[in-house]
Amino acid sequence: MKGIEKRKADHIQVSLEENVLAAHNYWDDLRLVHDSLPEVDLDEIDTSTILFGKKLRAPLMVTALTGGYSVAEKVNRNLAEACAELGVALGVGSQRAALERGDLKSYTVIKDYDVPLVIGNIGAPQLIPQMRQKAFSAEEARQAMDMVGADMLAIHLNYLQEVAQPEGDTRARGCLEAMRSLSRELPCLAKETGAGISRETAIRLKGIGIRGFDISGTGGTSFAKVEAFRSLRMGDQRCAAIGTTFGEWGIPAPISVRLAQVGIPIIASGGVTNGLQAAKSIAVGANCAGIARAVLKDALESAKAVEERLRIIAEELKVAMFLTGSSTLQELSKQRVIFTGPTREWGLELEVI
Repeated sequence: MKGIEKRKADHIQVSLEENVLAAHNYWDDLRLVHDSLPEVDLDEIDTSTILFGKKLRAPLMVTALTGGYSVAEKVNRNLAEACAELGVALGVGSQRAALERGDLKSYTVIKDYDVPLVIGNIGAPQLIPQMRQKAFSAEEARQAMDMVGADMLAIHLNYLQEVAQPEGDTRARGCLEAMRSLSRELPCLAKETGAGISRETAIRLKGIGIRGFDISGTGGTSFAKVEAFRSLRMGDQRCAAIGTTFGEWGIPAPISVRLAQVGIPIIASGGVTNGLQAAKSIAVGANCAGIARAVLKDALESAKAVEERLRIIAEELKVAMFLTGSSTLQELSKQRVIFTGPTREWGLELEVI
């Protein structure tokens, strides 16, 4: 196992074996106000939504997990089968391995299933020349979409991870213009990878034609921590120190949802593990909740395990709607949210609550 393939395997292994979670899950600081007389039947609650022109039965997306090595085929097959069965969205892992090495099998398996919304994935650093790699072209980005039958292409913004990675790509100058150029050719959204999106960045991204955000804020898996543990195993003390020092870096996920409200759809990921947290994400302004780590072990097991996990999350979301008297997601989005703890401190400082 070499290069990208080993790196992908390392990420999954470290995520399962080490404590790579943020020290605080900021979704737990949010409270929805209980309605003791909801005046709606649980069975009549409608969790369906339209996202990027596609109808989902629930506002849920399994966000980028993996791809590009042998076990990833099983993972992506299980995810695709479950998402198709439940009518929710699926975002694939980085497709760099397929574009560079032609390793398509772990990605093309997704096309075997009728997933209502599929999001492809390439890295923003790969849109500009790096030390060891030429920039991907618009045609290669189109190939990435075609190989998974994607409706949209996520451009992932993972510079925190890259700077803590021994083989990381740390050239960033020119990335915004490269994203602008690609957005003229393909329907693109911007996806962070655990550090959140600020108001200023959201405005810049919308201005270049980005059609949506996956804010992926702080509160879930810290890829700085993932790279710290991985670097230790590789004997790279410099990157291990960087990953450890910046392990809690970023904008809390609920705050990033508020900051990124600039008139285009928002996927709220970063620590969402259950349906109550998904409901909170809708209430603070997201259009969809993004889930990754919560289904990782299930994805390694079977499609049935993933389906059962997602079904519970969807049911918990429905219960949260019932207990706030919300018969639709639109009504849920208007419910009052109480901010407490560190999230409240962030919100007051940035004037978003």
